[in-house]
Amino acid sequence: MDGQWALMRGAMSASELSQGQRAVRKGTIRRIGRFIRPHRTMLVIFLLMTVVSAALAVSTPLLAGRVVDAIVGGRDVSVVVWLAVVIAGIAILDAGLGLAERWQSSRIGEGLIYDLRREVFGHVQRMPVAFFTRTRTGALVSRLNNDVIGAQRAFTSTLSGFVTNSIQLVLSLGVMFTLSWQVTALALVLLPVFVLPTRRMGRKMAVLQREAAGLNASMTTQMTERFSAPGATLVKLFGRPRAEVDEFGERAARVRDIGVRNAMATRWFLTGLTLVSQLAQALVYGLGGYLALTGQIEAGTVVALALLLTRMYSPLTQLANARVDLMAALVSFERVFEVLDLRPMITEKPDAKTAPAGAVSVEFDDVRFAYPSPDKVSLASLEEVSVLDQRGGSEVLHGVSFRAEPGQMVALVGSSGAGKSTIASLVPRLYDVDAGAVRLSDVDVRDLSFDALRDTVGVVTQDGHLFHDTIRANLLYARPSASEAELADAVERARLGALIASLPDGLDTVVGERGYRLSGGERQRLTIARLLLAAPRVVILDEATAHLDSESEAAVQEALANALDGRTALVIAHRLSTIRAADQILVVEDGRIVERGTHAELLAADGRYAVLYTTQFAERVATTAV
Repeated sequence: MDGQWALMRGAMSASELSQGQRAVRKGTIRRIGRFIRPHRTMLVIFLLMTVVSAALAVSTPLLAGRVVDAIVGGRDVSVVVWLAVVIAGIAILDAGLGLAERWQSSRIGEGLIYDLRREVFGHVQRMPVAFFTRTRTGALVSRLNNDVIGAQRAFTSTLSGFVTNSIQLVLSLGVMFTLSWQVTALALVLLPVFVLPTRRMGRKMAVLQREAAGLNASMTTQMTERFSAPGATLVKLFGRPRAEVDEFGERAARVRDIGVRNAMATRWFLTGLTLVSQLAQALVYGLGGYLALTGQIEAGTVVALALLLTRMYSPLTQLANARVDLMAALVSFERVFEVLDLRPMITEKPDAKTAPAGAVSVEFDDVRFAYPSPDKVSLASLEEVSVLDQRGGSEVLHGVSFRAEPGQMVALVGSSGAGKSTIASLVPRLYDVDAGAVRLSDVDVRDLSFDALRDTVGVVTQDGHLFHDTIRANLLYARPSASEAELADAVERARLGALIASLPDGLDTVVGERGYRLSGGERQRLTIARLLLAAPRVVILDEATAHLDSESEAAVQEALANALDGRTALVIAHRLSTIRAADQILVVEDGRIVERGTHAELLAADGRYAVLYTTQFAERVATTAV
């Protein structure tokens, strides 16, 4: 049965490969060697065990034939008893060897999965933000799950199966020819009848499996999107739950129908294999019986041949698909390597520096920047498109220069899409500049270590992202070594004390996916508490109060006052009233700084800032009047 299922799996892989959907690159096998090396000792032991297991599988039919000969020949009972004891001993040894083989293969397979997943996960963590903005999360997760497991199968299934089946086939054929070349030749005549329908049925089943896989993927995508808090809200707001259920039910019904067809195809498939195998055995018994009755062979030889036949057909069919199974495993390896080959654009220098001590200044020196083109940060397969979008690479910042002295607040204002968030993202090296430099206390950020940057620069974004974990875990993410006293201090300074006290589990309350169990203002104050716990010397606020109501904004502003106290700050502001006290205000338009000065100076200049401020003030007065 195991051999038949392996055959079906191989036939499906063959169908995919025959359509030219996948081609293995040169050097893939050599690269696999790096992952095999730590497990090579266990792999050698595993292969030795498969060799012994294959030899034991062939020895049992021979001993069974000896038993029949002993009975027919009227030999002493002790001979039959000892043969039975030997057969029982081989069965016990084979069972123990099977358990040991399974344990060893599991260690190798799971170890390989661990190594690959750790490598891919660590590599993905080093990718730039642009990679994550383009990649479909599900496609990336699939590389860590399905493809890694497919690669692991090369060692725990394909390799061991190839070795075991090869040895069984050689030994079985050799012994069968020794016992009776006539019977062996007749048994081989039915081999094409056995293999060819198998491959044809495998292709048919592959079509069904691919269709079912596509439908399952569609259902998974629908569930993932609709079961998230924003998706569920959208469905409820636009009143389409019944249509959603109908659409999902249609896909589920098609999967059900394919499941029934697949089950019947599988039954026909297995029935056909069993029938052909039984017909071959009938031929063996027929010809073997004739040869035994005419005195050309012993009766026990007929029994041995019939048993050896089962040891021959399964290895033959599996070996016919061994190359396909191996190619499928290599494709999985290649898909994993495809992610590993996408090099991170942001790297740490070998001689990276630590950040200067004391208060830190921030300087932009004639900075020019263009977002990277898709081919540098993404893969078509991860975006689930045939060809990558070729847009990108156009310069969005044109010679930006300014300096925030230690302890100063510099505000960035301007139209949406002017380049404010892009400027802010260059300080913590979410991207690297194309020309010019970004410096912290006269040290280029590209010369600093990643740890130094994380310790020096803290960011609060407008969405206030939180993990589906406890409040405590979300806070400690910024500083795992923080004490209870430091946690309590950060919570109080972020104006969260009353909220935490009101929660039944306090700091151990789970905030839900993306923190949706908290209000917008509470999420923002929690991210500010996280920032306070990290205690960076440079703070970047990217429109941290843009989507809050007046009451929440007031609470967040109080928390921000604590966060900015004594720190150098770069603030992107939508509400200009919040940055009137800034030491310097930069007006950004079309990737350039078009105005700079204090609030009073810019109003007096009656330029772009004055227009923005007057317009916003008029809108607020009108809203208040209403």
